[in-house]
Amino acid sequence: MAKRDQQPSPEVPILIIGLGRFGTAVASSLIRLGHEVLAVDESMDIVQRWATDFTHVVQLDSTDEEALRQIGADQFERAVVGIGTDIEASVLTVLTLNELGIREVWAKAINKKHGKILERVGARHVVYPESAMGERVAHMVTGAMIDYIEFDDGFAIARTAAPEEAVGRTLAESALRTGHGITVVGVKRPGADFTYARPETFVGEFDELIVSGPTKKVERFAGLART
Repeated sequence: MAKRDQQPSPEVPILIIGLGRFGTAVASSLIRLGHEVLAVDESMDIVQRWATDFTHVVQLDSTDEEALRQIGADQFERAVVGIGTDIEASVLTVLTLNELGIREVWAKAINKKHGKILERVGARHVVYPESAMGERVAHMVTGAMIDYIEFDDGFAIARTAAPEEAVGRTLAESALRTGHGITVVGVKRPGADFTYARPETFVGEFDELIVSGPTKKVERFAGLART
């Protein structure tokens, strides 16, 4: 497992606690990305269910500091706590991981109050998967956006159809940044590879734009997309 005196690499091993839908999705994705994962859950049935999918799966009480030490949890630099409905176990687990000296703890929260408590006991990153996905779908279901990601600091990235004013012109000619306060990051043409945006990039009739900027401005810009 990872040592404290080593520089963390992209393949640094990661501790996953709680194998519900969120935890298993994170663990599966990390394994596909080449990370070593140690997965933990208090339910033996769940541990046995995932034993053939995850190389290292352990059944234990994640609020028990000594039990975590025995599996080498204190040697990890990063951990993800996917416990959701049992708020007490979620909070105590984050607190225990913090006391073990794990530098980066990501934790799932079911609401803002839960999230604030997690931050106070040591979670460096708090995620709200249901809320985030709900907001993402809401933006996409309107038809204005094809994909959407919003960050905590009021910044967003969206994939949207090119508005009429951009079609048939280069990005320099349409001056979208000046007119709308957004930055065109790239252009995706049907059947072609993604290309990074340049002033001379020509926007075709069926092109999609990947844009970034303040959330409100990105939302307004996406609303200009032709239907």
